[in-house]
Amino acid sequence: MSEFPVVVVGAGPVGLAAAAELVERGIEPVVLERGAEAGDAVGQWHHVRLFSRWSELVDPAAGRLLATTGWRPPSAEAYPTGAQWVSEYLRPLAAALGTRVRFGAEVVGAARRGRDRVVDAGRDSEPLTVHIRHRNGREELLTARAVIDASGTWGSPNPLGGDGLPALGERAAADRVSYRMPDLTDELTSARYTGRHVVVAGSGHSALTALVALAGLPQTRVSWLLRRGQVGDAFGGGEADQLPARGALGSRAREAVAAGRVEVVTGFRTEAVRRQDDGLLTLVSGHGHQVTDVAEVVALTGFRPELSWLSELRLELDATLQAPVGLAPLIDPNVHSCGTVYPHGARELSHPEPGVFLAGMKSYGRAPTFLAMTGYEQVRSIAAHLAGDREAAERVELVLPETGVCGGAGLFFDEPDSQAVGGCCAGGPEPLRLSAVPTAEN
Repeated sequence: MSEFPVVVVGAGPVGLAAAAELVERGIEPVVLERGAEAGDAVGQWHHVRLFSRWSELVDPAAGRLLATTGWRPPSAEAYPTGAQWVSEYLRPLAAALGTRVRFGAEVVGAARRGRDRVVDAGRDSEPLTVHIRHRNGREELLTARAVIDASGTWGSPNPLGGDGLPALGERAAADRVSYRMPDLTDELTSARYTGRHVVVAGSGHSALTALVALAGLPQTRVSWLLRRGQVGDAFGGGEADQLPARGALGSRAREAVAAGRVEVVTGFRTEAVRRQDDGLLTLVSGHGHQVTDVAEVVALTGFRPELSWLSELRLELDATLQAPVGLAPLIDPNVHSCGTVYPHGARELSHPEPGVFLAGMKSYGRAPTFLAMTGYEQVRSIAAHLAGDREAAERVELVLPETGVCGGAGLFFDEPDSQAVGGCCAGGPEPLRLSAVPTAEN
């Protein structure tokens, strides 16, 4: 099928890296991006500073391609914002790839040519078809030798509801519930949160970033809702984290809590969102406990993959994480932190459908804490596999930085006996006070 291109879905960091890796292997890619420019999703969190350095954010093959254009890499030790990642790397990379990248092209389906998912015959010999809807409404059918889905999960945030579905009243309260880190550099956005009671729900790095930012607003009351029974390792590994900026973020969040600028409520799994007579919100847990007088909710509870357009392909996904079954045991948040995930590539990302790969954040399904360098290693291996270089596809070329956290991040409770955990099964959620922890600075 070498006469057909490899279709890459998504012109984000991993999708463009896949294209660069394929070009270096002499394989022609076509990158399809629904947005109007490279890094469209990254641009939506332009104000957030990454905790990875530039040296960890540039794919090696992409860097080599850019070097041929006269591109000068940013300072290797600097930490860019999302906006800088787009303007100084992703846009130049898309320009270097030229007409191989098509914008305003939404992929709405993929299948085996002339066969739905029920038909066995020809699945090894027929190419794939990719169904595209352009911004002007025009439809197109593209034939491909392989498909690399690097479309990410940004468009599918998890709801506030503790059971994975929107809480009762959550949709009706959409004017007060946000699923993105607010841009407090914007005056109107900052005014929306200043001097009000803001709830942050979630235990990942996005939630920590929001806590630190919101705690710095004057006269703003911040409540942090955790579904887990204890804070546990929610602050991360601190100085033990091999990504210093990631460790520092957790330390700053801990300091904000210890200083009383953030109130922590543990064991709270939201079941309902109710509108008060004054227009504010009351959040109700599954055990009937309440957080009242809430002006704004920032729900940063993770993301999930959008799989509907892949429904005619034979994917083999883990029942829990919705990640490829070969990868899921390596990234299960009940067991692993991201620093304990083993390097992986084409073998773990393969499916029963030949030539189909999920890469980047989408490959992690519902698992959290994905690093760009993981995605770069994935697509390096996939490109080698498609080029027939089995040795390179199997070779490990990545060592991930340890988080400094022992154990997983997805535990329902932090202690084996859930009945012993105050705040859920033993009396309802309670605010948690932390004492200041001595640091190297003090």
